[in-house]
Amino acid sequence: MTVQGYNPRTGQPYGDPLPVTSDTEVDRLCEAAHSAHLAWSGWTAEARARVLDLVADRLDGESDALIAVADAETALGVPRLTTELKRTTNQLRMFADVLREGSYVDAMIDSPNTDIIPPRPDVRRVLRPLGVIAVFSASNFPFALSTVGSDTASALAAGCSVVVKGHSAHPNTTHETGRVVTAALSEGGAPDGLFSVVYGTQSGIRLVQHPVVKAAGFTGSIGGGRALYDLANSRPDPIPFYGELGSVNPTVVLPAAAAERPSEIAAGFAQSVTMGVGQFCTNPGLVFAPSSIVDELGKAVTDSTGGAMLNERMCDSYRSAVDTLSDSDLVSLVATGSAPGDAWAGKPALFSVPLETFEANLEKLTEENFGPSALVVTYSDVADVLPVLSRLPGTLTGTVHAQPSENSDAAAVADELRKIAGRLIYNGWPTGIALAWAMQHGGPWPATTNASHTSIGVPGIYRWLAPVTYQTWPDELLPPELQNDNPLGITRRRDGVLGKH
Repeated sequence: MTVQGYNPRTGQPYGDPLPVTSDTEVDRLCEAAHSAHLAWSGWTAEARARVLDLVADRLDGESDALIAVADAETALGVPRLTTELKRTTNQLRMFADVLREGSYVDAMIDSPNTDIIPPRPDVRRVLRPLGVIAVFSASNFPFALSTVGSDTASALAAGCSVVVKGHSAHPNTTHETGRVVTAALSEGGAPDGLFSVVYGTQSGIRLVQHPVVKAAGFTGSIGGGRALYDLANSRPDPIPFYGELGSVNPTVVLPAAAAERPSEIAAGFAQSVTMGVGQFCTNPGLVFAPSSIVDELGKAVTDSTGGAMLNERMCDSYRSAVDTLSDSDLVSLVATGSAPGDAWAGKPALFSVPLETFEANLEKLTEENFGPSALVVTYSDVADVLPVLSRLPGTLTGTVHAQPSENSDAAAVADELRKIAGRLIYNGWPTGIALAWAMQHGGPWPATTNASHTSIGVPGIYRWLAPVTYQTWPDELLPPELQNDNPLGITRRRDGVLGKH
């Protein structure tokens, strides 16, 4: 059996088929990853950081070739893929900087105190790497959320080893990226088996059930993610499964904003909803707005252009959902954009529905349609919107467009959105996610399987770490992060006080 790549613009096969990874080979790679982790986790943070920087440099050095393969296999376009690959290498360098800064280990030291009840011994706590991590590549970000994307970068930084399950939508991109990463790790002296890639649906099932795998990261569909989540939790030893699944990303446009800057809002909306042919997990697919701005939103969508979608299945699903909405008596078709004559092209579409109808059919009308379409829910009074927001499914983002005179209403909307969303945006759009310490890319189900964590940003590293407390150990036997003289010079919490002590 093989995995075959395709060109979404032509619908024709692209590249040579790659063999599906056998169960025996998955087992071998997992065992090799386990051995590699034992060595890699003992490296200093600075040594791991140097290797991450080297991987980033080598990916940058082969960027032209990698982008050419990815464009042929995803049709995302050279400009978008150029930016995405640079984002990917910047992620690696960001985690290298995190290692050098050092506080990610969350070191805590409590001095002994025999005068309290119960008496306290010397206790010291630090985060340690889990082991082998399974990473499932995303279809829509062939670099930034795939082979060496945020899950892989953060796991390697944490001191873990990684086995990647390559996505069937871009196997050649996965193979070529993996080749560069493997060579760079070898050049940097990393242990053999630290990073590997498997192909085929069965390999992913085998991977998440393998006993040496200690956690998994996933970006993809609700159905696929839920199936793997259930497998991870049905193991004899259940493991954490961090899945980023589906999201409608509601936007609320308040009346004054709609009245005072309709063209600006409409242009931003159309640009965001059609970015990457709408194949973003943060695509603003649900908009609550006064009816006065609907025509402007429709005009912006009419003037927009779609493009080739990532694969035939995704395109068929998108077109089917648009056709279903177009034939529905619940919503009205406001506008459609254009699309090139590509084999698997998706055309932008905008629908509208009154708030009352939406509320009565909320479950049906909040199903994510992965592509360049959106539903505008029209309202007369923002007070009527507030109770509806809290009933929406969990989502990655929530957005508010408001004028300064609407601060009270904006705060009320934000108070409802924060209950269902991991990131709140004011007068902006959710597509585009900064690489930062403070970034949260997560949310309640079905946005993710664990709303306490993020898959993008520095805190993503905490998914691959677990706390260990050392009690009354001799200083020379402690990890350097916990030794008395703080040889690494990192920020620690000592007797409740943060500082470099």
